[in-house]
Amino acid sequence: MTLVFAIRGATTVEKDSKDEIVRCTQELLKEIMLRNNLKKEEIVFILFTMTKDLKSAFPAYAARLMGFVDIPLICAQELDIEGALTKCIRLLMVIQRDNNFTPKHVYLKEATKLREDLTNEKGEDL
Repeated sequence: MTLVFAIRGATTVEKDSKDEIVRCTQELLKEIMLRNNLKKEEIVFILFTMTKDLKSAFPAYAARLMGFVDIPLICAQELDIEGALTKCIRLLMVIQRDNNFTPKHVYLKEATKLREDLTNEKGEDL
């Protein structure tokens, strides 16, 4: 029986630049793939959001550079809430697996503040 699971993740960049957005997005994707022992074939789709202060590149572009070419990817702007974390890239990855699975969500850099209940200061699972 194939089951569907969702994995959340987020990271931050120091500045709005194409290189920084690509590097940090790829770092986040690599960590999610590693910690969840994922294969690209298991990914159904990835939804990326970025805060309004990031405008230099699409996170989907970074994923495509990593070979995520047959996976539906979409980018959107995160809600602009006063006091919210800035320079933040978030993602929601939906996967399919044939076995029971406990998703390991990944929050890196300043984004660890978003889910302190899930990660320590290094972005590692508790």
